[in-house]
Amino acid sequence: MNVLVLGDIFGRPGRRIVAQFLPELMAKYDPVLVVANGENAAGGFGLTRNVAEELFALGIDVLTSGNHIWDQKEMYPYISEEPRILRPANYPPSVPGSYVYLHRFAKGMIAVINLMGRVFMGDYDCPFRTADQILASLPEEVTHVLVDFHGEATSEKIALARYLDGRISAFVGTHTHVQTADEQILPKGTAYITDLGMCGPIHSVLGVDPQVVIEKFLTQLPARFSVARGPACLNGVVISLTNDGLAQGILRLNVQ
Repeated sequence: MNVLVLGDIFGRPGRRIVAQFLPELMAKYDPVLVVANGENAAGGFGLTRNVAEELFALGIDVLTSGNHIWDQKEMYPYISEEPRILRPANYPPSVPGSYVYLHRFAKGMIAVINLMGRVFMGDYDCPFRTADQILASLPEEVTHVLVDFHGEATSEKIALARYLDGRISAFVGTHTHVQTADEQILPKGTAYITDLGMCGPIHSVLGVDPQVVIEKFLTQLPARFSVARGPACLNGVVISLTNDGLAQGILRLNVQ
């Protein structure tokens, strides 16, 4: 059983390359679930209803997110209506939106959980304790669990993955838009990668026009970021699940 997970989709270039290659990837790996982080899919900043529906129409089952999910104000009411869009679970309880998505397939049910880091990110609730609470509350029918941890610090990602090793099927990091080469199966059977990377423009600074970012570093003045142009890449992983709720393989994808 395979699960396909795509890195942060950044703007129109990211959406285009996903549209181009997703059918081929689905035909090749026959995933029981397709997950993508969509918090930058609308012009590089947030997500909108139209963009979300465009991505669902491509075959993506659930969109995870992070700190940029609120960049488009229309998301506030829409995320309450659409269970296939997740926001990090460790926001305060009053924040709208779901943070767990349950996906039934022929041999079981996968729970997709969205969490966010605190190191260099913000004053969120503890992701370690939040993960414990969610795992304890999942329905008995859940056979597999996938966590998208949206975080800045590699140490925090690795630590949480080790903490959850053997209790979840897979742990994928998002947010930094740079794919890491540390895909592995942890000692107790959880598939892991520090960061999936992104689906977005190659000649960019994390998806943004390089000249704008360079000028900001040089001057320290405010700058209006814009999505970079040019060729794009698709980053992600294919995770092979086992019948006992863990993983037996993780394959890194870097398609251009």
